[in-house]
Amino acid sequence: MWARRTRILAIGAVLTIGLLATVLLQSPAPTQTVDELMASPSEHVDQEVAVRGEVQDGSIDNNTMTFVLEGSSSTLTIRFTDAMVSNGLDDNRTVYAEGILLYEEGEYIFEANVIKTSCPSKYEEAAEDEE
Repeated sequence: MWARRTRILAIGAVLTIGLLATVLLQSPAPTQTVDELMASPSEHVDQEVAVRGEVQDGSIDNNTMTFVLEGSSSTLTIRFTDAMVSNGLDDNRTVYAEGILLYEEGEYIFEANVIKTSCPSKYEEAAEDEE
């Protein structure tokens, strides 16, 4: 009886440790704003990064598959050639992007593999309707 109970406890402990190790080892890097990332971009070149900012008005180019993400004082060109893009990528929208920061031809380019946009608030629409 003790042998069976001991085996079940040992298996449970191993599974718990394995699950915790997986969660801790695969935790994503914290999201940075465009300004935070561009304060020291050379430290993040060729690394997986998560960044957020606002799509610059008129910067989406579907021919080159790029747009400009802006912060308060910095901008960053985002290339989304192979990215999974959520619906709603549009000017002046807040965007979260995951990918790799590259340095090409004297410019920092963010090669995105995931782009998520914020949902427009139904309350903003209601406020506009009231005006």
